[in-house]
This record gives sequence, C-alpha cells and structure tokens, in this order.
Amino acid sequence: MDSNIVEGRIELKRSDAERLPLLQRLSRIEGQVRGLKTMIEEDRYCLEEIQQINAITAALREVALLIIGQHVAEGVHVAVRHQDGEVAIEDVMRILQSAMRMRR
Repeated sequence: MDSNIVEGRIELKRSDAERLPLLQRLSRIEGQVRGLKTMIEEDRYCLEEIQQINAITAALREVALLIIGQHVAEGVHVAVRHQDGEVAIEDVMRILQSAMRMRR
C-alpha cells in the first residue's frame, strides 16, 4: 500500500491485490441482498429473512474489519515513516472510534 497524510488523514492507495478481496466480498454481499429481496417478494418465513439479514450484517462487519485492519497497518507504517506520526495515530484512532460505534 502506498499512502500519505492528506488534510490530517491517511489516504490509502490500495493495490489491486489489496482491493480484490474487498470487492469479492462485496459482490457476495450484493448476492445476499438480492436473495433477501427475493425472499421478501415471495413472503418467505420471517425467521429465514432475519437469518439472511444477520448473515448480511456479519458479512459487512467482516468487510469493515478488513478495511480497519488495512488502515491501522498503514497508519503504523505512515507513523514510522514520518518523524511526527501523531497525525497518523489520530487518524487511526478516529477509524477505531467509528468502528466501535458500528456495534449499536
């Protein structure tokens, strides 16, 4: 990953290899959402619909964790490369604080 600090935040520049797993997971999630839409159109049993929603939510959390992991790892690299890594650390903290709110 090649990243810089821009306007007080880490600007990630993912390679194709780093981007691909995220896009693949999002494509699977799109399929799950289409499946849920079909289930609702067909008036499937509510428990099945809720189970599908739970699966989609879990899959989105996994994507978020991958993104957070990439950002934190890159934040550490950026902090080490710059003599004043405080901006990178503050940005990583913002990301982690936002991730903590995802649980609500």
